[in-house]
Amino acid sequence: MTGHIVPGHATRPPVFVPSAHGASTSSTPSTADSPSTARRGLLARAILGERADAAWIRPSFWALLIMTGLLYLWNLSESGWANSFYAAAVQAGSKSWTALFFGSLDSSNFITVDKPPASLWVMGLSARIFGFSSWSVLVPQALMGVAAVALVFATVRRSLVAFGPRLGAVGGLVAGALLAFTPAAALMFRFDNPDALLTVLMTAAAYCVIRALPSASWRWLALAGVALGFAFLTKMLQGLLVLPAFGLAYLLLANTTVWRRLAHLGIAAGALVVSAGWWVLAVALWPASARPYIGGSTDNTVLDLVFGYNGLGRIFGATAGGGGNAGGGGTTAAAGSSFGGATGLDRLFSSEMGLEISWLLPTALLALVLGLWATRKRHRIDGARAALVVWGGWLLVTGLVFSYMSGTIHPYYTVALAPAIAGLVGTGGVVLWHGRSHWFGRLGLAAMIAAAGAWGFVLLSENADWLPWLRWTLLAVTLIGVASFVVGAALSWRRLTTVAVLVGMLGGLGGSAAYAIATASVAHNGSIPSVGSISSSSGMGGGTAGGLMGGAPTGGGGTRPDGGTPPEGAGGTPPTGGTGGPDGSGTTGTTDTGTGTGTTDATGSGTTDTGTDAAANADGSGSAPSGSGSDSATASDLTALLAASTARWAAAVDGSQSAATLELSTGVAVMAIGGWSSDPTPTLAEFQAAVAAGDVGYYISGSQGGGGGMGGGDSTATAIATWVAATYTATTVGGSTVYDLSSPPA
Repeated sequence: MTGHIVPGHATRPPVFVPSAHGASTSSTPSTADSPSTARRGLLARAILGERADAAWIRPSFWALLIMTGLLYLWNLSESGWANSFYAAAVQAGSKSWTALFFGSLDSSNFITVDKPPASLWVMGLSARIFGFSSWSVLVPQALMGVAAVALVFATVRRSLVAFGPRLGAVGGLVAGALLAFTPAAALMFRFDNPDALLTVLMTAAAYCVIRALPSASWRWLALAGVALGFAFLTKMLQGLLVLPAFGLAYLLLANTTVWRRLAHLGIAAGALVVSAGWWVLAVALWPASARPYIGGSTDNTVLDLVFGYNGLGRIFGATAGGGGNAGGGGTTAAAGSSFGGATGLDRLFSSEMGLEISWLLPTALLALVLGLWATRKRHRIDGARAALVVWGGWLLVTGLVFSYMSGTIHPYYTVALAPAIAGLVGTGGVVLWHGRSHWFGRLGLAAMIAAAGAWGFVLLSENADWLPWLRWTLLAVTLIGVASFVVGAALSWRRLTTVAVLVGMLGGLGGSAAYAIATASVAHNGSIPSVGSISSSSGMGGGTAGGLMGGAPTGGGGTRPDGGTPPEGAGGTPPTGGTGGPDGSGTTGTTDTGTGTGTTDATGSGTTDTGTDAAANADGSGSAPSGSGSDSATASDLTALLAASTARWAAAVDGSQSAATLELSTGVAVMAIGGWSSDPTPTLAEFQAAVAAGDVGYYISGSQGGGGGMGGGDSTATAIATWVAATYTATTVGGSTVYDLSSPPA
């Protein structure tokens, strides 16, 4: 059958049902896919499904979503603020609409976080409605995870309509469960980083593309552009890594003429530009004196952030694109090898990245290759092949960028691959199951299951002391399932074949599921959290009070499930360069006299922590760990001092992380000198003018935020520290050196 179906008619395109030999034949659409007067309304379909659906489909779908919700919501507040850097920005947005719009770190709008604000809008609105707390910050993230699972289910099911509603539903349920039980997803959908919203928006765009292809709908394609536009406003260029795959899929497979496809892509591109560009334009037109400094940029513009720190600097290293801050913390070295392991094709399979995302990566690659071969004779507009192109292009482009980018990359970025992996396995698995009567489908599906079980065994073996029986049990179950499936399919024993596949899937997917559950069962803090059954805290943006509040947080990105040393790249090597003393002569540190098992701060700030306790947040909802040391009492003195300040900024400190820590503890605005990555703000003259105007209450010396976002170490921060030390009298409050900027100069 050739040609195309003219869009816009009342009837839908015919479904191309695969024959036993892989050829395509035309058939009449099922009742569930044909509009009729008996069809349920949109809301009823969302809740109850189509009238023609099997009775088990919709209950199974809701059971999947409930299971996902329980996994992501259970004991969610144990992580406190999770990443205090973004939590402080949410707190600022809950107090100031201007701060919410720009994504400011503080409610007085000195500087923004180093990302665009879309994810902060969601969490900030939640905090405004329900009050600022750990729950109001993290629950939206968990619900995004549930939404992503629902979207993957809907996308895969729709793409498999030619195989019948039952197989389509099975594929969707498998794909949704795979996403839910990916360790990286269990980590980031319980965390307040932007990656949760980024992932759900890219998944929504994939759904829209799949909807657009059969009827060549420019409206659905435009909606995909809108979703990617807001993905850009979530994490800039990372949100557009899927764009080549989506555009190519529509250009090759949409059910209309080539010229119409090009026109529709132009419309979608316009929708993307408008949905992403309106905020960029608003910031550009807003007077710089009336808005916060754009954190992470070198010239206070969003475009510098796009092509520098959050763009080419991430891909090619710290010096690319004019954004010299890609390494963070003022370092000029590329941080790729420190945070994500050495570049290369094996990066996604090794170290912390492997534990977060690679459990089903070999299976997904097999599904892509085998699925495309199995569908090679099908019609051009076939949904299954289109889905393989969409998911496969997403995985290949994003995976290759992650594998070879030499700038800053963290293992949790890989959550962006989870929907593509799940979609490929769900789609490819159904395609091969349908052809199980032929040796190719039979052996192909067996290879997919075996690959999942074998690689899961390898990953679990890296943590041999954690549930040592698990890897052997899952491997045995996988092998039994694979062997039984091959025999049963060859002999056409239907029941044995079905049971064998279920058993094999249990063994092959069990490792990923176990690691995801282990990850969700414990608290995770910091800017580089890691997966596993032991609470992780990278010491960079953690939920503890940090060095300012009596001691440096623990470092290293957490521990493995066996309690051992974190893998390379789990936490990375924090950027070097101390914060500088008040006279600019070197590092300044404090000593925590509490008891515990703390570690020496690796940031170069000179703080040694001999205890793991820290001050709780002012509202009691923070994630400060308990302990028996004396730092909680002394830190409360500093908290009380700043909370009583009436200045526009209660204090000024070096670095965004130090400022975030204090803001969460006190509830007041704090000026972050140098932002997250030695941003050139404020200048000494600007700081002096703010002090003269009474806008800054105190200056806190030796600011330590836990290894990242230190800001200091550059000439501007050193000049300010030197001027303050020479002009004002130092006092000690809560173990920190404090200068009262409202007092007469010394």
